[in-house]
Amino acid sequence: MKITGAEILIESLKREGVKHIFGYPGGVILNIFDLLHDEKDLKLFLTRHEQGAVHAADGYARATGKAGVALVTSGPGATNTVTGIATAAMDSIPMVILTGQVPTSLIGNDAFQEADIIGITRPCTKYNILVKDVSELAKAIKEAFHIATSGRPGPVLIDLPKDVTSSKADFVWPDKVHIRSYNPTYEGNKWMIDKAAHEIAKAKKPVIVAGGGCVISEASHELKEFAELCNIPVTMTLMGLGSFPGSHDLSLGMLGMHGTYYANKSVQDSDLLIAIGMRFDDRVTGKIEGFAPNARIIHIDIDPTSIRKNVAVDIPIVGDVKKVLLQLNKVLKEQIQEQWHEIRKAWLKQIAAWKKEHPLSYTHTTDVIKPQFVVEKIHELTKGDAIITTEVGQNQMWAAQFYKLDKPRHWLTSGGLGTMGYGFPAAIGAQLAFPNKLVIDIAGDGSIQMNIQELATAVIYKLPVKVAILNNRYLGMVRQWQELFFQERYSHTNLDVVPDFVELAHAYGAVGLRASKPGEVEPVLKEAFKVKRPVFMDFVIDWHEKVYPMVPAGASIDNMLFEVKETKAEKKLKAVK
Repeated sequence: MKITGAEILIESLKREGVKHIFGYPGGVILNIFDLLHDEKDLKLFLTRHEQGAVHAADGYARATGKAGVALVTSGPGATNTVTGIATAAMDSIPMVILTGQVPTSLIGNDAFQEADIIGITRPCTKYNILVKDVSELAKAIKEAFHIATSGRPGPVLIDLPKDVTSSKADFVWPDKVHIRSYNPTYEGNKWMIDKAAHEIAKAKKPVIVAGGGCVISEASHELKEFAELCNIPVTMTLMGLGSFPGSHDLSLGMLGMHGTYYANKSVQDSDLLIAIGMRFDDRVTGKIEGFAPNARIIHIDIDPTSIRKNVAVDIPIVGDVKKVLLQLNKVLKEQIQEQWHEIRKAWLKQIAAWKKEHPLSYTHTTDVIKPQFVVEKIHELTKGDAIITTEVGQNQMWAAQFYKLDKPRHWLTSGGLGTMGYGFPAAIGAQLAFPNKLVIDIAGDGSIQMNIQELATAVIYKLPVKVAILNNRYLGMVRQWQELFFQERYSHTNLDVVPDFVELAHAYGAVGLRASKPGEVEPVLKEAFKVKRPVFMDFVIDWHEKVYPMVPAGASIDNMLFEVKETKAEKKLKAVK
C-alpha cells in the first residue's frame, strides 16, 4: 500500500531509532505535524524559536552521542536554523535538520516563505539535499543519518517540498547505505602507528593534546590508558575537556588563549606533541610560527583535511581515534615501559614547578562575588557529576578553568563558532536526554538573553534545568579586551538595562533566586539543586573581574598575561583617594 511522504518520513525516523524531535510548525509542514499529533513512539518538543530547536538538538546529540533531530518550516523557519547548524558543523556534532519547502513547481518563483536553504547551508553542513521525488525520501533519510554520524560527524539538512510530503509512494527502507564517494578511514596505517610508537618511546618531554575527537570517538578509556602507560601529561582543548579526567595527576587542564600556564609552557617546551582528535585551532596555537618550536608532532584524526591544515606534522595518522589508540597501546605494551617513567621524571618535576609558579587562582573577597568562586561552589556541590553547558564569553572560560571535568559528554559548549545563546537550549536538550541528571547552564547576563524565550520550553515540559547567570552587567569578554587593548573605551558593551532575572523567571512560571554577597552563593545553589523545576540563579558578580591567564591575540601561547594583584599599601592609598 502506498503511503504519503509525511508518513514515510515518520516511519523512517522511527527506523533510525529517533524518539525525540525539536521543532516549530509552519504551513508547508502541517501534514507532518498532523501525523505527530497521534504519534506514540515519536515526540516533538515545541521550542519558542527555530534556533533554540537546533541548539537543543545539538545538546541532545553531544550528551548522548546520537544524532539530534530538528524539524522546522520553510523560509524564515529554515533560515533561523543557520546559526545552530554552523555551531554544530564547527564542533563536528551529528544532527539531521528537516526543513519544509514550497512545492517543487514554485521553487525559484519567490513564492511565499521560500528560501534557498540548500544554497544557504551548503558551507555549514556536512551534506544537504533537496528531495524532489517522494520515492527517494526513505533513501535520503537513511543516507542522512549515516553521513551525520559516521566519519567526522556533522549536521545534514534535508529540504522537503510540500508536494513531496503529500504525494504517495511505496515505503522501501534500504538495508544498508553505500555511497561510492564517501568512505571514511577508520583503521590507522600500521607503519605510521609503529613510527609513532618509536617516537613516543624515546621522547623525554612529550605532551598529549586531547581534542573533541576523543569525546566523539568514545576514546576516553583508551586515552587514559595511553597516558598512564607512557607517563605522559595531558592537556585538552576546550572541546576535549572531560575526555581525560581533570582531577588526574597527569592532567594539565586546558591549553591556549585562556589555558593554564603549565599547559602552555609544557607544549612550548615539549620535544614531542601527540595531537589526538583536534584541529590546531588558532585559540589553541596562538602565533603559529612560535607554536611548539622544539617538538616533533604526531597528529591522529579521522578527517584527513584537518591534518597539516594549520600546523606542519611529522607523523600523520588518519583514522578513528579510539581504533588508532587501541592499536597504538597494543604496540606500546610490547615495549619496555619502566624506562619511560625514569626518563620523564625530570619533565614531570618541571611541570610540577610550573603548576606551583602560576596555579589557576583569583582574589577572593568577603563583600563581592567572584565568578570563579561560583563555579568552584557548583563543582563542590555537584562533586563534578553534573552536565555543564555554557554560553560564550567570560562565563565559558571561567567554567572551563574552574569546573574539573572527569567524564566525557558532561561538557557542552560552542567551541568553534562561539555562539552566544547556545548553552540554555543545549541544556534543555541534554535534560530531555537525561531527565534524572543535574544539568546546569553557566551563563552570562548578555548571552542568556539571546535565547531566553526557551524558558517557556523548559517550564512546559517540566525540564528542571538550572541556569547560573554570572551577572556583571557587561558583555564581559568584549569589555575585557576593551580594557586591556583599547584604553578602557567601553564602546557599546555596558548593558545599561538588564532584566530582573528573578522576576523574569517568575513570569515564565520558573523559580528565580539571587545572590549578591559571597555568603549567599552556596545557599542559593543548594536551594536551586533541590527544586525539581527550572531555576534562574542571578549571581551579581564583580564587574571588574577578567579571565586570566590570557594570551594576547597574535602572541605565542607562552606569552601570557596574569592578574595584577594590588599590595596592601596600594589598596590603602586607593581608599584614601
